[in-house]
Amino acid sequence: MTENPATEAYDAVDVIRTKRDKHELTDGQIDWLVDAYTRGVVAEEQMSALTMAILLNGMNRDEIARWTNAMIASGERLDFSILSRPTADKHSTGGVGDKITLPLAPLVAACGVAVPQLSGRGLGHTGGTLDKLESIPGWRAALSNEEMLAQLEDVGAVICAAGSGLAPADKKLYALRDVTGTVESIPMISASIMSKKIAEGTGALVLDVKVGSGAFMKTEADARELARTMVDLGTDAGVVTTALLTDMSTPLGRGIGNALEVTESVAVLAGGGPADVVELTIALAREMLAGAGVTDVDPADALADGRAMDAWRRMIAAQGGDPDAELPVATHTEEIRADRDGVIVRMDALGVGVAAWRLGAGRARKEDPVQAGAGVYLHKTLGEQVKAGEVIATLHTDTPERFTRAIDSLDTACDGAGAIAIGSVAPERSIVIDRISAG
Repeated sequence: MTENPATEAYDAVDVIRTKRDKHELTDGQIDWLVDAYTRGVVAEEQMSALTMAILLNGMNRDEIARWTNAMIASGERLDFSILSRPTADKHSTGGVGDKITLPLAPLVAACGVAVPQLSGRGLGHTGGTLDKLESIPGWRAALSNEEMLAQLEDVGAVICAAGSGLAPADKKLYALRDVTGTVESIPMISASIMSKKIAEGTGALVLDVKVGSGAFMKTEADARELARTMVDLGTDAGVVTTALLTDMSTPLGRGIGNALEVTESVAVLAGGGPADVVELTIALAREMLAGAGVTDVDPADALADGRAMDAWRRMIAAQGGDPDAELPVATHTEEIRADRDGVIVRMDALGVGVAAWRLGAGRARKEDPVQAGAGVYLHKTLGEQVKAGEVIATLHTDTPERFTRAIDSLDTACDGAGAIAIGSVAPERSIVIDRISAG
């Protein structure tokens, strides 16, 4: 500890008892606690006890807003007011095959809105945007605030790592929640996401809150609560905030894995790509443009006429990447074939995501490396016809000893029924389930 607890304004044990006994924390308690924890006055075991009490007993809107503001106050705030165009950002709660940020940022930039996309790395079965882009030779994730501002003014879009100065309390607290079984707390999730996004300084924010087996939120009710909480936090902070609830029971697109997802994103920017990826990219772009006050431009046009591709190439080049370079390809592949004729009635996102992770596309710990070429490519996906013996999916890895566990994850998903199921009636799927706005 760096301070004398006897001189502190509050006592950590009293704060813990308050929430343990289901009472509301005061503004003063929250402000002090987040600051004292960041300074090292509140011990890890004390914050662990409090976060568990919050997980079990919840927080109301005022408490969550105050907690979020306290985490913002622990670090710096960016200011994009000097830019010549409005700003809008998007945050996804994470999923399988979720490469939407890659085509979305240049698409919105091509429509006249700057996109300061501060992204992260993958952990577990969900992929990280920075990992995907790092499969492009030369591309770099770390930019200074000055470099970010210059690129936003020149190109209109930047995808980079968040600096250590943004909400440092959240970084410390997230690491603690990760090892104490308290990640699932909706108040904590909301404050974690929104403290960084508000500190980032964007004028408008669109939240892609995913629901389904491959998402963090498995039920629509939980996803809706998370979306509503975050929209309220953003609105209260003066950020124009909306959320889309989107389906993550099935992977997005066909490529799951870093280079595979970059390749698919470029296909979308070239006017092709899977229909679900295109649909969600355009839906989110329209929300971002509306939030920034740009209502006279249709992002579908910018995708079709090549403006978005031009912005992508400039964005990649500005961060040292070669947009024409060949992407890494895994050295080993294994095919999954259909055992009968029919239609794909289940392509479980979690099972496929775990398979990609086990092939080397993801990491179990933050310090683990990833394989740029590893992952799963779906030749057939939900609702598509397949014949016996036809290839449904190809597994990619540089380490073939990984195939056994990857295939096992496909076979044992959905309580042993398997991630892939063939039947006779094509299921219906809505990519965008609902829209949550202020009010």
